[in-house]
Amino acid sequence: MNIVLIGYRGTGKSTVGKVVAARVGRELISTDAEIVRRAKQSVPDIVAQRGWDHFRDLESEVCRDLAGRDQLVVDTGGGAILRPQNVEMLKRNGILFWLTATVETIAKRIGGDTQRPSLTGAKSFVEEIQDGLLERTPKYKAAAHHVIETDGHSIAEIVDEILGGISRNPSGAE
Repeated sequence: MNIVLIGYRGTGKSTVGKVVAARVGRELISTDAEIVRRAKQSVPDIVAQRGWDHFRDLESEVCRDLAGRDQLVVDTGGGAILRPQNVEMLKRNGILFWLTATVETIAKRIGGDTQRPSLTGAKSFVEEIQDGLLERTPKYKAAAHHVIETDGHSIAEIVDEILGGISRNPSGAE
């Protein structure tokens, strides 16, 4: 069974994923890093040259491939849940943990990130986060086996909550 971290960018998935993987002795796979590796291009370059739809197609390929693997910690990109087939594939062999944070926390955490292009190109940074969360929150909620708030919690507390969720729900069954 895989441990799958979902949530908007800046909610702590990458940081938490590294610690969870180290604690349980599993390989950590970042879907975004895997896309970059396969495409041999950065995310901004993929989006600029081929568009978001192409990026999402690559993301779906990665999710499908990861569904056939076991004992991983998977750090998904924030938009992985936008395609229902990705959620279905990730749930096939995974327990999904939705990491949440407030708009203010997300803005603070990702303010300097140059590796994620604008989703719209037309809105302010905070407006884009607000709109992204408005669109994605129902999808995260529907996908998640467990919801974990990251605001005001240490990495260790979040990791302990994830590991507790696994012990309470080892099969991922809802």
